[in-house]
Amino acid sequence: MHFEKIEKSIGYTFKNRNLLKKALTHTSYAYENRVESNEKLEFLGDSILEYISSKYIYNNYKNLKEGEMTKVRAEVVCEESLYKVAKLHNFSDFILVGKSELNNNGNLKPAILADSIEATIAAIYFDGGLEKAEEFIINNLKTAIEDSTKHVGMKDHKTVLQEKLQENGDISIKYTVIDEKGPDHEKIFTVKVEVNGKELATGEGKTKKQAEMNAAGKALEKLGN
Repeated sequence: MHFEKIEKSIGYTFKNRNLLKKALTHTSYAYENRVESNEKLEFLGDSILEYISSKYIYNNYKNLKEGEMTKVRAEVVCEESLYKVAKLHNFSDFILVGKSELNNNGNLKPAILADSIEATIAAIYFDGGLEKAEEFIINNLKTAIEDSTKHVGMKDHKTVLQEKLQENGDISIKYTVIDEKGPDHEKIFTVKVEVNGKELATGEGKTKKQAEMNAAGKALEKLGN
């Protein structure tokens, strides 16, 4: 395993590289080779990630209410978000998966890659302490947190649109991705919202969910809401 390459990418050099190797060891590989998997590290990393992201949101976005902070954290501390971090650092080139899992492109699966990020957070914590783990988390998620806080007030737009359109009876509302552009870790999605088969508005976002919310928001503007 080329430790230097991944260490350079994540911005942290391990004193004990066995911790890094364990963080990148999926259960399928561990079972086949009778070694310890990253499951326990992942368990701890998940808690560290939630704590650090909560603290960062609390300290840097004082205007957000408790419910809004919870929504931001949920959007950032999720499989899709962590998968993007793993893609950014090419974790798929380093993750250790079993032969059967590898045959099914297990090293590319979002869930496996997202879990490896959580395990790596715990590995950094054990190797260098909480401050270093915090640096890794914030460096990789602060942009996603910032983007999420900008749209936190828009999270109910889909519901508001549905309620408004259904005032006069049942209607069909459909959201469709019509374009994707940019690299995997910086994708921009374009979504259109249709009502009874007629396009009402389009919206862009760094996630499909965000694009849907933006499309719903623009639809509400057209309807004068």
